[in-house]
Amino acid sequence: MKIIPLKEGNFSASKTKDFTLLTEENFDKVGGIKMSVQPFLIITENDYILLDAGIGWKNESGTTVISEILERENIHPGQITKLLFSHLHKDHIQGAVTLTDSGFEAAFPNARIYIQKRELDFAMEQKGNPSFDFDMLEKLIQLPNIIWMNEDQGQITNEISYEVAGGHTPFMQVFWISENEETVFYGADDLPQASYLQYHLAYKSDFDGRKAMELRLKWEKEARENRWKILLYHDLDNAIAEV
Repeated sequence: MKIIPLKEGNFSASKTKDFTLLTEENFDKVGGIKMSVQPFLIITENDYILLDAGIGWKNESGTTVISEILERENIHPGQITKLLFSHLHKDHIQGAVTLTDSGFEAAFPNARIYIQKRELDFAMEQKGNPSFDFDMLEKLIQLPNIIWMNEDQGQITNEISYEVAGGHTPFMQVFWISENEETVFYGADDLPQASYLQYHLAYKSDFDGRKAMELRLKWEKEARENRWKILLYHDLDNAIAEV
């Protein structure tokens, strides 16, 4: 198994969920919540698995940061076989869709796209909530190759399992990918930064902060016992934690 962090950058997120790229010059001057945006590509013997899709951040030349990283790794977007969404906040979905002169298309054209149907139903009831990009969400759900997920837990393949955990959003799902006695765990925004393992707090930014806190305590114990690698989507400095 190969783990490739696809870090788009460190950002400041305002109350209206506008993202500003952090630099050495503005790091101490910009307000808001500081976080990375960092999807992950997991390469197994059978699949190229993308965990969430980021915000589609572009560099000065107009190329997305993710496509730039993939090119450095000699990977074409068309090689991605599965795109697994934890939830549908804008900073997790925007990189899945590419806007073109003639409309829009999938950024990863050959990937099967896995979306929890109840999470979509919840999102569609949140009109006016700046955490969601409804224009992009409408485009996302029109893409081909969508697999609608309805179960509380299960197996996507022998290597990929999932569970609807809730916490950050009501139907947010988390994933385990296992191969050759190695397991990576993706807790998405229930476990987005290493500090969440150090400070056992219920965060008001979560739909159910207490549940998310309890889940972290459970996962930390299981990670120690089973030697999971924990993938950190929003950590400013780290991509992977091992407890």
